[in-house]
Amino acid sequence: MTDGLTPGTPDLISLLLDSDTLDDFLQVLAESALLKAPAADGCGITLERENRPLTVVSAGVSAPALDEAQYGQDDGPCLEALREGHEVSVGDMAVESRWNGYPAFAVAAGTRSSLSLPVAARSHTAGALNLYSPKVNGFAEADLGGLRALAAQATGAIALAQRLSDAQTFTTDLQAALRSRAVIDQAAGIVMNQRRCTPEEALRTLRSASQHRNVKLRDLCAQLVGSVSGSVPPGGPPLRPRP
Repeated sequence: MTDGLTPGTPDLISLLLDSDTLDDFLQVLAESALLKAPAADGCGITLERENRPLTVVSAGVSAPALDEAQYGQDDGPCLEALREGHEVSVGDMAVESRWNGYPAFAVAAGTRSSLSLPVAARSHTAGALNLYSPKVNGFAEADLGGLRALAAQATGAIALAQRLSDAQTFTTDLQAALRSRAVIDQAAGIVMNQRRCTPEEALRTLRSASQHRNVKLRDLCAQLVGSVSGSVPPGGPPLRPRP
């Protein structure tokens, strides 16, 4: 049974286990991509973070300046691959007419061809794996299957990192919700004891007071509990000194 990787392509699970961070993992992929494109002298991996493209890792010498030139004019093969979700190949920058002045900049910088492969296409962490070569048609002999496998591995790692981040956010939100519920229950108990009423009536009283004072229910309850106990519940607003 095959794992679906081309020969010489790093194993995703092994790489993840050996990497301390997502950026470390992507760095290994960028270096591996250069090995699969012998005529390339640079590889960068771009990710969009907070609606801004950023070269998170690079290998070789040419990628950072070429990536930044595209970010600066908000156009180029790297950004097209990122935004449109398809491969963008440039055989000769000297005769390329797309992307405004970028091809002329690339030629002046010593780059004649490039290849950009989409990573995590159509997601809020979309990106591209970008390779640059000083030769015309520099990717004619490249291992395209291997490069596509690397881009797919980058996509998988980013998706996994996002799921872990989402899970952490969910756990944090759940813990905050449970703390809020506990404070509300404590405040309802105080109202029940003071007014000799049912739990439902106590909650209605608290909600009414919250709306009347234009204060969040959780904050109102935290203040009430704090005024009785003398300490603020975890995450609650500070006690206001009595006049």
